[in-house]
Amino acid sequence: MNTQPIIVPGEKPTNHVYRALIGESEIIVETGRLAGQAGGAVTARMGDTMVLATATMAKTVRQGIDFFPLSVEYEERLYAAGRIPGSYFRREGRPPEAAILIARLVDRPLRPLFPDDLRNDVQVIITALSHDQINDIDVLAVNAASAALIISDVPFTTPVGAVRIGLINGRFVINPTIPEQEYSDLDLRVAGTKDAIVMVECGANEVDEATIVEALKLAHSAIQDYIAVQERMRAEIGKPKAEYPRFGRNEEFNQKVREAIGRRIHEALALEMEKLERQAVLDAIEGEVLAQMQSIGDVDADELHAVVKDVTSEAVRERILREGIRPDGRTPRQIRPIWAEAGDHLAPRAHGAGLFTRGETQVLSIVTLGSKQDAQPLDGLHPIEEKRYMHHYNFPPYSTGEVKVLRGSSRREIGHSALAERALLAVIPDEEEFPYTIRVVSEVLSSNGSTSMASVCGSTLALMDAGVPIRAPVAGIAMGLITAPGGIQQGYAVLSDIQGIEDHIGDMDFKVAGTAKGITALQMDIKISGISPEILAEALEQAREGRLAILERLLQVIPEPRSMLKPHAPRMITLTIDPEKIGALIGPGGKTVRSIQDQTGARIDIEEDGRVYISSPDVTAAERAKQMVESLTGTVVLGGIYTGKVTRVTEFGAFVEILPKVEGMVHISQLATRSLRRVEDEVRVGQEITVMVINNDNGKLRLSRRAVLEGMTLEEAQAADRRGLARAGAAPAAAAVRDPRLKPLAKLKRGANAKR
Repeated sequence: MNTQPIIVPGEKPTNHVYRALIGESEIIVETGRLAGQAGGAVTARMGDTMVLATATMAKTVRQGIDFFPLSVEYEERLYAAGRIPGSYFRREGRPPEAAILIARLVDRPLRPLFPDDLRNDVQVIITALSHDQINDIDVLAVNAASAALIISDVPFTTPVGAVRIGLINGRFVINPTIPEQEYSDLDLRVAGTKDAIVMVECGANEVDEATIVEALKLAHSAIQDYIAVQERMRAEIGKPKAEYPRFGRNEEFNQKVREAIGRRIHEALALEMEKLERQAVLDAIEGEVLAQMQSIGDVDADELHAVVKDVTSEAVRERILREGIRPDGRTPRQIRPIWAEAGDHLAPRAHGAGLFTRGETQVLSIVTLGSKQDAQPLDGLHPIEEKRYMHHYNFPPYSTGEVKVLRGSSRREIGHSALAERALLAVIPDEEEFPYTIRVVSEVLSSNGSTSMASVCGSTLALMDAGVPIRAPVAGIAMGLITAPGGIQQGYAVLSDIQGIEDHIGDMDFKVAGTAKGITALQMDIKISGISPEILAEALEQAREGRLAILERLLQVIPEPRSMLKPHAPRMITLTIDPEKIGALIGPGGKTVRSIQDQTGARIDIEEDGRVYISSPDVTAAERAKQMVESLTGTVVLGGIYTGKVTRVTEFGAFVEILPKVEGMVHISQLATRSLRRVEDEVRVGQEITVMVINNDNGKLRLSRRAVLEGMTLEEAQAADRRGLARAGAAPAAAAVRDPRLKPLAKLKRGANAKR
């Protein structure tokens, strides 16, 4: 009989633990226990928030490409916060917007630090394992990905650190918690190497440039300990870096093409042309050279095209650095011509519309206003559960004169949507001031650079056209950087309002949005190894000059938000009811509130604190819904006027239900402006009449229809009721004419007198 154990006892892998401080936050990095077949794998933890990051490189080159094929994925798992997904399948599906934005945040600082000649696929995957709802995942994911790459066999050798900087009560806070971020005027995320900053992402409440620069310096200082820890990890446990086939061009062919094409490209770029015209000239030159070389022998068209791109890039950079002249003839600080419009002629049924054109870049922004039901529910790890302001950005292929298959929003479109949303969020009015859900859609109609910032400008116009009381107009501008072949030390130029070719060949894309008072959003990506805070400060100041000039142009189009909403925009009425009466308004299974909505066509949103929002494009319908809500939930007030149904009649008067299960009596003398012999001569059971509450004796209500018909005050109605009762031979009790709300006060006064 076989006595060998079914399971052979195994040894637990060696686990390596490293700790670093970013500000006062400890980050714990562990490796060796999980995902052993990945090129590199670590877990990174802050508090009880933890992610797993892996980095793996393909063994072979991806053929037929002239770029580095890096893919970064962030896998959001709701089990990390102890939740089950809300979808029908009860499992995570396509990445939500928040996950895509985190993946982009990780990708952007890492990509420029890989070797230029690498063409093997590299994949970085970050998985959320735990989320404590206190410490954010985004900067932790960047830190984890860098550590996984550093200890892996992937040829990535420059460690990156990332940090969030907040500004609370005028003080900088390093890595503020999620609850603390609610009180922060700054949400600045920075990634950098030991020597320089490589990525910036920021939302702010009109923070000035000098404060931003100080925050950038603090951020770069805060990540140094974590970078040092990664260098120690690489030395102690890092794998040897894998060899890879280095991508390169045939130098002999490269030189021949340059000799044939270089002078002609320089001459073409010296002519001031629009984007499509310039591209047509360059394509014609490339086509002629290709035909000439093919007549001599076999030529790789893709390789030729790559050399032409290199020569074009070098020519543009040289002219900017040597002569200070850009491809369209502008100086480094000059902004392209701007024209803009706002109004119904752009989209007659839209709630607001703005068109912004800067050079060959054109964006149409459309505003839609909705009720609270239209807010976007968020089913993610972050504790924020819904969003009432949404900004969406679309970049169709015709905007660049191309034809492509439409496959939904790209990661780039989602990223630009979030950037524009962040730029305008700082000036969106609070819900108490403007209780609407707001959606802005920016359609890029023509593109030659800076479309995300153009969408900010167009959306400012659209919001003001819609009558949204934004706190201040916001404008955006994209800044660029051109460095000398020997590096920044050999010379550089900061460019304002970059166009497509400058974005493509340049070393930095630095988007800056804000008001006249300060910055509301930043986003910086680079293609070189890093940029100093001093150069960023120069770019911010140059961006401020450009932003103020653009704002001046926007205010010429529409100087302030319109005082009235568009006729077809929904009207919103806000009222507050007793929270204890919410159940009566909703009704069994929502029957009552649905009935009001069906009868009026208005939409009704009810908050737990008793706030009720009623919205409808028809003002009359909204007012009718308001009356119905008040009739269901209101409190009887002396002098208040109510509409109710007659429930029964007697020889001395009629009983009227003015609120659900709240009934009062109208004496026959107060039913009409004339004397009546019988109650039935004026009203019948089931008839709807409007009455005033004139007395309340411990819940026994006396009503007057005559007071409403004759427009009496409460005192006049009470006097008329006393005269009517006297004529009828019944003297009203003194208590019947006293407001019961005064009784506790009277008792209080008597008690105070007794003490004296």
